[in-house]
Amino acid sequence: MKTSTLLFLSLTALATQVHASSPDAWAAYDKAVLTSCTKASSLKDAKPVGTAAQFDDRVGYTALLLQGQYPQKHMKGQQGTELCLYNKQSKTAYVTEWDSIRSPAKKP
Repeated sequence: MKTSTLLFLSLTALATQVHASSPDAWAAYDKAVLTSCTKASSLKDAKPVGTAAQFDDRVGYTALLLQGQYPQKHMKGQQGTELCLYNKQSKTAYVTEWDSIRSPAKKP
């Protein structure tokens, strides 16, 4: 095998390993997303609904759906839903109300 081919294969294998994330790194990232999103949320006791949606790195965001209760007295503890977009580069969470995701209650 030529030296240049062997060097190329070795570097390719090394580059592939560098880009792979460990389970611990993913767990730390998920925790950072959850912490940032719940801090940005206006809901009381905001909790994630399902798992975060990991977008491609070209997009640069992770999406997380949160549910909790509206803190305003006039809302009388009504449940609310928010969509959080977490910017991977700036590590900043942006939240918007997303109640339209829930289907309206059916009338008898």
